Amino acid sequence: MPLSVHDLGYEPDDLKVTVSEMLVATADQSDEALDRNITDVLRTLRERMKMDVVFCSEFVDGRRVMRQVATDATRPVVQVGQSAALEESWCHHVVEGRLPGYLPDASQHPLARQLSASLPFAIGTHISAPIVLSNGEVYGTLCSFSFSPQDNPNPDDLKTLEMTARLTAMRLEAGRKAG
Repeated sequence: MPLSVHDLGYEPDDLKVTVSEMLVATADQSDEALDRNITDVLRTLRERMKMDVVFCSEFVDGRRVMRQVATDATRPVVQVGQSAALEESWCHHVVEGRLPGYLPDASQHPLARQLSASLPFAIGTHISAPIVLSNGEVYGTLCSFSFSPQDNPNPDDLKTLEMTARLTAMRLEAGRKAG
């Protein structure tokens, strides 16, 4: 019997419940439905966490590739399919432990300041969680950021992204088994 979000101690109006319900609904959907579902989750996270960008990336052949993205259409700084060298990505540094998953003000962290210098836009608040498959392989990351530091950043947003990353890993694996 699958676990319910209520078994995990979440309240019905909790963002974690909304995300869980969106990702756990059916594990036997097509890849297209899975992608659409994850994109819907990213939009919900972006709105509720008040972030400018939320994305799901995959690590492929030494590169970070954007698989799903939710961003403001007026400022699309990240796009699906876009890729960069893994070593240059904030995602890789989070997975490797050189950057924390939760940065309320990225300008206060030395490595984040250094990485920001090469970007064509500013990163204020940055939150990232690895998507780890059951065999221990890191698929990629679930990341979010705002262009300037949030006035009232919420450290619980990292827990929300971590839980969403776990559910995303489960959905990805279920999709691979079904395919």
